[in-house]
Amino acid sequence: MKDFAPVSSLSAVHALLQSMPTADEKAIALWAAREPQLTKPAGSLGRLEEISRFLCAWQGRHPPRLENVRARVYAGNHGVAALGVSAFPAEVTVQMVQNYQHGGAAINQLCKTFAIELAAESLDLDRPTADFTKGPAMSEAECVAAMATGMRAAEDGVDLLILGEMGIGNTASAAAISHGLFGGAAADWTGRGTGVDDQHLKIKIDVVGRGVQVNRSDDPLQILRCLGGRELAAMAGAVLAARHRRIPVLLDGYVCTAAAAVLHAADPHALDHCLVAHASVEPGHRRLVAQLGKRPLLDMDMRLGEGSGAALAVGLVRAAAACHTGMATFAEAGVSDKH
Repeated sequence: MKDFAPVSSLSAVHALLQSMPTADEKAIALWAAREPQLTKPAGSLGRLEEISRFLCAWQGRHPPRLENVRARVYAGNHGVAALGVSAFPAEVTVQMVQNYQHGGAAINQLCKTFAIELAAESLDLDRPTADFTKGPAMSEAECVAAMATGMRAAEDGVDLLILGEMGIGNTASAAAISHGLFGGAAADWTGRGTGVDDQHLKIKIDVVGRGVQVNRSDDPLQILRCLGGRELAAMAGAVLAARHRRIPVLLDGYVCTAAAAVLHAADPHALDHCLVAHASVEPGHRRLVAQLGKRPLLDMDMRLGEGSGAALAVGLVRAAAACHTGMATFAEAGVSDKH
C-alpha cells in the first residue's frame, strides 16, 4: 500500500490521480456467481444488490466486510465568513468541535447507532483561510498539508470510510468550487446553507461569483486551493487515499461532495469507489450530484453536514452486505429455483 506522508505538492497529488487502481474484477465475479443463487427473485433487492457488488469491487474481496467503519469529520474556518455568508458566527466551528468531542452532536448519535468509529479533526481553526474574493484561499503548502491530513484517515484495515465536515462559511466554498468546476451562474450553486435570509443570500451569491472571477483556473486542484478550505482539502485527500488503499467511501452532503468533485473534474473515474449517501436540500448539491452522474442512496431533507447523512446510510450498506453474505442459496434452503 502507498505511503502518503511524502506528498508535499499538488504535482504529487496529480501523480496519485494518474495511478489509481480500478475495481477488482475477481471479487466482482465471485459476487456475480453467488447473487443469483440467493433465495429471492433476481434483482428483487434492488439497490441493496448494487451496494454489495460495490463493496466487493472496491474492497477487493468477496464476501465484503464491514467490521471497521470509520468516520472522520474535518473542521476548518473560512475568511469569507466575515462577509456575511452564514447565519452563524465563525466561533461556532470551535464550539461544535468541542460538542463532537463530548458526544453531543447528531453525528455522535448516528455513529453509536451504526457502530461507526468517529473522530473529529480541527485544521488550524485559529487561522482562517484568506478571503477568496481577493485572491486564493490557501497557499499550495496549506492546501497540500490539509490534503495530507485527510489521507491519514485511509489506513489499512478500514472497511468503509465516512467523511463529513464542520466550518462556518463552507457552503459558500462548496458553491464556489462547483461554479468554478462546472460553470453556470453563481446563483445556480448557492443556497441558504445554515439558513441565511434573503438579504444575506444575495450577499452569498455575490461572494461566490466574485470568488470564481478572481480565481479562474483550468486545474481542478488549483480551484480547490483557491476557493476551498482546509476541511474540503482534507476530504479530497481522504477520498484519493481511500482509492489507493481500496477503501470504499460514503460522501455526505454538499460540502463533502464538492470537495470530492475536484477529483472527478481531474479524472471522471476518480469517484468510482464512492457512493453519495444522501441528497441534501441544498439545490446546489442536487445539481452537483447530477453532474457527477451519481444517484444518492437517501433523500431525507437533511442539510446538517458533519457526516450525518453518510452515517445514516451506513445502515443501508450494512443491510446490503448482510443480505448478500447471510442469505441462504436455493440449494441450501431446499427452495425450488425458477424454471
